[in-house]
Amino acid sequence: EVQLVESGGGLVQDGGSLRLSCAASGLSLDDYAIGWFRQAPGKEREGVSYINIRVGRTYYTDSVKGRFTISSDNAKNTVYLQMDSLKPEDTAVYNCAAAPFYSTPDWSAWQYEYWGQGTQVTVSS
Repeated sequence: EVQLVESGGGLVQDGGSLRLSCAASGLSLDDYAIGWFRQAPGKEREGVSYINIRVGRTYYTDSVKGRFTISSDNAKNTVYLQMDSLKPEDTAVYNCAAAPFYSTPDWSAWQYEYWGQGTQVTVSS
C-alpha cells in the first residue's frame, strides 16, 4: 500500500520558517516525482514545488522562488520543503503527491497517482 504522510505544518509569524516533510512508503523516490501543492480557502489548488530525483530536476512556482527549497533524503524516502521568509499569503493546506518519474514535469493534478492527507500552514501577520 502506498502512503504519503505530510508533517511539519503549523502556525508561524510573518517572516518565519517551517519545514514540511512528505514521508513516502510503498514507492521509491527513484520511480516517482513528488510535487507539493497548496490550497487556500476559497482558492484553487496550486503547484508549489516539484522534485524528480531520477532526472535531477526541481521546480518552483514564481511566488516561492528564493524562499522555498525542496530536497530529498532517499535513505528515509522522504521529501522536504523548507519554507523561509513565510508570508501570510502562504497560508494554505499543503499536500504532497507522487507522479511517475516519466510524467511531464508540471503540476497537472491528473498525473499524480498518490496524495497525502495534507498539513495546515498558517502565517500570521
